[in-house]
Amino acid sequence: MKFGYTIVYVVSVVEALSFYQEAFGFETRFLHESNQYGELETGETVLAFATHEMGEMNLEGKYQKTNPDSAPLGIELAFVTDDVASAYTKAIAAGAIPLKKPVEKPWGQTVAYIRDKEGSLIELCSPMGGLQVEGI
Repeated sequence: MKFGYTIVYVVSVVEALSFYQEAFGFETRFLHESNQYGELETGETVLAFATHEMGEMNLEGKYQKTNPDSAPLGIELAFVTDDVASAYTKAIAAGAIPLKKPVEKPWGQTVAYIRDKEGSLIELCSPMGGLQVEGI
């Protein structure tokens, strides 16, 4: 078995793809002609978005929608970068909601937390063990 992709349900797939490109530099990999589903180029694992209408159809309404006015859901997207402070600043400028500014953890990793415009929790972090991130 292999972890293939994560799907985040959103109001607008087009707006989500645009935000994630502006905030994090991820390019659109695929957008269905219906605008109900899209994917980003994020490395080996795909980050995808589908509309809440797709969620209603797939799960018959039995899922919790994200809400930026409520506490984050118990899951986060983690994006690894060699420069957490710059990534944090860029994401906030693109409209991300700040939660925790970058701090160095006791194990040496730098970590910050934000939420996207719809309330999904995002961790921005440096690589573990001093490894460099290719392409960043």
